[in-house]
Amino acid sequence: MNGLPTLATLLADARRRLTMAGVDTAAIDARLLVEAATGASRLDLLAAADRTVAAEAAARLDGWVDRRATGEPVGRILGATSFYGLDFALGPDTLEPRPDTETLVEVALAAVRTGLIAGASPDGTGLRLLDLGTGTGAIAVALLAKMPGASGIATDLAPGALDVARTNAARNGVGGRLDFALGDFFAAVNGSFDLVVSNPPYIASDVIAGLDREVRLHDPRLALDGGSDGLDAYRAILAGIDEHLAAGGLLAVEIGWDQGQAVAALFRAAGLMEIEVHRDLGGRDRVVSGRRNMQFD
Repeated sequence: MNGLPTLATLLADARRRLTMAGVDTAAIDARLLVEAATGASRLDLLAAADRTVAAEAAARLDGWVDRRATGEPVGRILGATSFYGLDFALGPDTLEPRPDTETLVEVALAAVRTGLIAGASPDGTGLRLLDLGTGTGAIAVALLAKMPGASGIATDLAPGALDVARTNAARNGVGGRLDFALGDFFAAVNGSFDLVVSNPPYIASDVIAGLDREVRLHDPRLALDGGSDGLDAYRAILAGIDEHLAAGGLLAVEIGWDQGQAVAALFRAAGLMEIEVHRDLGGRDRVVSGRRNMQFD
């Protein structure tokens, strides 16, 4: 009619280009990019596929598809992603939170809701949590969103990450219950906490060069590099656990799929009890948790 493309033609072209570029998630990524570039809903793509799209939106989509074809993740392109049903802004100093990390949120929530953490009600009342290396704030924000009685602190080494985390806390309605501290793990905080969580750097240094381009080229190395064996961050966290994990408190950390036994051994050496290795939905080891004895030594 007027030479403008339709939603259907844009979607088909985006899917074709991403498939040719070797993007495994071409169909999903094409849909997300078309929706964001045009303002169309998923229903529109089905029920109004013949709707024409303005040239400006089509040009925007064209640039985004080019970027995705070179390996830039959709979340980076759009500047935001979804985690645990919540929306999170991203920044250059943050990882893009991934579905596997939701396992850590589930483990922590289950511990509170089943009364495993003394003095904390199922809704988090009485609970003080600490998120070490918070990045986008995804873990802390998701936990506080599900536990309206809880409060906490989130730390990070990168000022830019903390700025993003503050934005995300406010965006998701928990800004009044989450404080932020700039520093390396426990160095930025005082006192003890009932729940300590972390998704720390856990990739062995010499493995990073072989990671998928989406991670290697677009996630900050500071948030990936776990030292020569990938365990440096766990050692650093456990070195401060006596001072900062309350009696009966829980420490839960995300791990690489092959690190379950090694991290559990570090937990045992640090004197933690009831140590468990939890699997993600794909059946791989993803989280290690352990409690501190109710009676301090």
